[in-house]
Amino acid sequence: MNYQVIVIGSGPGGYVAAIRCAQLGFKTAIIEKYSSLGGTCLNVGCIPSKALLDSSEHFHNATHTFKTHGIDISVPKVNFKQMIARKSDVVSQNTDGIQYLMKKNKIDVFNGLGSFLDSHTVQIVGKETQSISGEKIIIATGSKPATLPFIKVDKKRVITSTEALELKEVPKHLVIIGGGVIGLELGSVYARLGAKVSVVEFLDGIIPNMDKTMSKELQKSLKGIGFDFYLSHKVTGVAVNGKEVTVTAENKTSETLSLKGDYCLVSIGRKAYTDGLGLDKIGVILDDRGRVAVDQHLKTNLDHIWAIGDVVKGAMLAHKAEEEGVFVAEQMVGQQPHIHYNLIPGVVYTWPEVASVGATEAELIQEKRSIKIGKFPYKALGRARASMDTEGLVKIIADAITDEILGIHIIGARAADMIAAGVTAMEFRASAEDVARMSHAHPTYMEAVKEACLSATENRPIHM
Repeated sequence: MNYQVIVIGSGPGGYVAAIRCAQLGFKTAIIEKYSSLGGTCLNVGCIPSKALLDSSEHFHNATHTFKTHGIDISVPKVNFKQMIARKSDVVSQNTDGIQYLMKKNKIDVFNGLGSFLDSHTVQIVGKETQSISGEKIIIATGSKPATLPFIKVDKKRVITSTEALELKEVPKHLVIIGGGVIGLELGSVYARLGAKVSVVEFLDGIIPNMDKTMSKELQKSLKGIGFDFYLSHKVTGVAVNGKEVTVTAENKTSETLSLKGDYCLVSIGRKAYTDGLGLDKIGVILDDRGRVAVDQHLKTNLDHIWAIGDVVKGAMLAHKAEEEGVFVAEQMVGQQPHIHYNLIPGVVYTWPEVASVGATEAELIQEKRSIKIGKFPYKALGRARASMDTEGLVKIIADAITDEILGIHIIGARAADMIAAGVTAMEFRASAEDVARMSHAHPTYMEAVKEACLSATENRPIHM
C-alpha cells in the first residue's frame, strides 16, 4: 500500500503528527509495535503515573488533613489492587480515545515492529509481515529508560518506571537511583502510601534542570512525607538477595553508603529508542548520544524523512513532541510554523507541584544578564490557607533594564495549570509590570504570580 505520510510510533508526537497530517489532506498511516496506541506517555508514563499520584494524594489527605477539615472517618486503608486497577482503567480510556481519533481522521493503523527496507518502504512485523511505502516518513519512536552498565534490571526487585507502575504491593523501603522528575513522582506515590523512600543522586541537588530554588523547596517538602536524600553520591553497585536489594554508593570523599530495601527503582533518565528501525540501511545519521540527527526543521539528512519527540535532541516531554508533530506536518504543505523551545514548560507532578518556563537564575547569571527577582510565598495567599496548601512560592525573573519576564518558576498547588499563564505572558514578551497590572481573580493561587511580579517590578507586593 502507498501512503503520502507514514508515521512510525504512536506516542504523543506520533499520533498528533498523524492527525495533523490527515487534517491537512494527506493519506496517512501510523505504525505501532505494541497492541495499544499512545506510546510511553499514555501506557507506562504520564497518564498512569498521574492516576497513581492522584490516588495516593487522596489517601494522604484522608490520613493527614481530613480531621482538620472537619471530616471524621475510620482509619483509611490502602486497597492497592484497586488503585492499580483504576490506573489501568484510566490508561484504557485514553488509549481507546486515540484509537477513536485514528478512525475519525481516517488514519490506517498497523500494529507491529516497523523497520526500513529502503528509504520509502517500511516493513511491519506483527501477527503477519507486510510492507507499506510512503512519500514522506516521520520517525516518532520515543525513548526507553536508561540504566547503568553494572546494574542488572531484573524487573522484579530492581525495576524501571514501567515496573514501578505495576507493583503488587506497596514497598516497605524503596531505594531510588536518580533525583529527577520520574523517580521523585513515583517515589512520592509510594511515600504517601507508607513506604520509606531513599533517593541517591550523583549531583548536589534534585530536579537539576530546574531552578535551584525549586530544587531546595521540593527537597524540603518531600522530606516532610518521609524521603531521605543522599546527594553527591555515586552508585557503585546493586545486589539482590531474595527479596532484599542492597544499593552501595560513595560520596566525593570516598565514604561509602549502603542502603537495603525491598525494591530499587533505577531512574537516571531515558534514552532515544531506535532499535530495530534499520536506520543504518538507509543512511539516516544518529548523533553522539544515539538520537536521530535533525536540522532546525526536524528533517534528517534524507529530504523526505523527519524525526520528532524523544528520539531527537531536546527535552523529553510529551507536549514538546506534540508541538513537533504539528510543526512537521504543517511544513509539509508549505506553512511556516514555529516552536519557541525556550518556552516549553516543564512540570513535576509531586504535591506540591513544580512548574517552570524560561530561563533559570543560574542560566541567566552564567549569561551575565542583568536581572531582578520577585518572589511570593503561598502561605500569604488566602486561597492557599483555605485549601491548606500553603507550601510553595512563585519566583519571577525579569530583565533588570527592560522588565521583560525571562523565567517563571512555581512550586505549589496547581502549579502545573498555572504555568500556562506564564507561557502566554512570555510568548507575548510581557514585562513583570504588565502582569502585575492585570486583574487576577480573588481568591486564587494565580494571585501569587501577580504579587511576585509586583515584587520584581518595584519590590512592592501588596500582601506581604
